Amino acid sequence: MPTNSLHEQGRLRSRPGRRPEGRSPVGLRSLRSDAAGSAEGYLYVPAGYRTETPAPLVLLLHGAGEDARDGLAQLRGQADEPGIILLALSSRGPTWDSILDRGRYGADIAAIDRVLEHTFSRCAVDPTRVAVGGYSDGASYALSLGLAPGDLFSHVLAFSPGFLAPTGQRGSPRIFVSHGTQDRWLPIDSCSRRIVPQLERAGYEVRYREFEGGHVVPPGIAREAAIWFTNRN
Repeated sequence: MPTNSLHEQGRLRSRPGRRPEGRSPVGLRSLRSDAAGSAEGYLYVPAGYRTETPAPLVLLLHGAGEDARDGLAQLRGQADEPGIILLALSSRGPTWDSILDRGRYGADIAAIDRVLEHTFSRCAVDPTRVAVGGYSDGASYALSLGLAPGDLFSHVLAFSPGFLAPTGQRGSPRIFVSHGTQDRWLPIDSCSRRIVPQLERAGYEVRYREFEGGHVVPPGIAREAAIWFTNRN
């Protein structure tokens, strides 16, 4: 199937598993300096990374009006201990394409595919532990991407999602959802308390956490999500 058709369906072509073409230095680096023409983004490789030991990876998506730095911050403090590679990208508009354009995918998903391909070519990534995660609009977009090409993502991390609108269902990613009980931006009753039962009825394994608080990703929730993702049990 042509790449453009895959993108229109919310699916990604990139896959991990091949031997990296070169060494990826540990630490934080800009994607603009490595991938010509890419959207603004960042790749974080933890200090304990070794090419001979494929590492888990999380693609992180920011909320509306934010950028790649905000996406990275969701798990930046939790990445080193379990050795998670983090990949964060900025949307081309004020939020992600399918949210802005009522379900139509475009430039954002094409950019995500490019930076994933770039990362897979330079980092040894464990194909059984590739996650997409996000906060707010980024969480809604992560759920859509994670369920549509479920044969790529093994896990989905959705922090305070607003809605669930996948373009299809492939594979069976495990899903982590969190939401604050005092969230006034995306109220929990009309969002996660509806989304989680939908996912469970569709047969997905869901870890759901409610917390006392607003529209945020508390450090404790982020840590639990990181441990849950990296735990092989």
